Amino acid sequence: MDRLRVPFLLAALILIFLVVVIETGSLLIHGNDQPPGYGIPYMAFIDGTLLVTVGLMTLSLVIGRNLEGRIQGIVTLIYSIVIIIGGIIAIFVALQLVILMASLLLSFFGALVYLAVWGDFDRGGAGVILSLIMLLKILFAICLVLAQQRFLQAKGLVVMIILSLVANVIVAFLQAFPPGVLVSITDAIAAIVVGIIGVVLAIVLLVFAVIAVVKSLMLNRNLA
Repeated sequence: MDRLRVPFLLAALILIFLVVVIETGSLLIHGNDQPPGYGIPYMAFIDGTLLVTVGLMTLSLVIGRNLEGRIQGIVTLIYSIVIIIGGIIAIFVALQLVILMASLLLSFFGALVYLAVWGDFDRGGAGVILSLIMLLKILFAICLVLAQQRFLQAKGLVVMIILSLVANVIVAFLQAFPPGVLVSITDAIAAIVVGIIGVVLAIVLLVFAVIAVVKSLMLNRNLA
């Protein structure tokens, strides 16, 4: 039961990689230039963290756990800082967009502009993409458990998986539930919520990464 099944771990890594690829360039599948809305791409702030985490776990199979432990702290530190900065910027972009769209919609002539620019949201295409992403995430979680049941004891990893699934549900709900004319606004709101979750998760990782790096430096000093 404790034996690590490498093929399942590699399959999990590939699946979560596909999730991030679809989220960051999903509409390339449909031949369009940009993904539909902001909710789907913003999920990459959470799922990218899952990808990095599983990637570092897989890396330990190649370079050994001792060296991987040192690299993990540095990589996680850099990654967390990038996600925090990028996430905050992205959140404010989506927030400004929500304010702009709401302001236009509440004014007579502005409503015409809103309808012309944001009134037609590709809800069907987004729904297909979200369903595919959810399927890949479920398969990812299954492969991870099949790789080693002890992954279920890793509370941080389990929390990240749950947050990833919750983000999917939030985006899907805020795209499917409101009237069609309001979906662009609710999609941007979903992006803000998902972005905040991703930034908070990155802040938590940053704290643990700093602790790991400090411990590593102290250990190296003692050995020297």
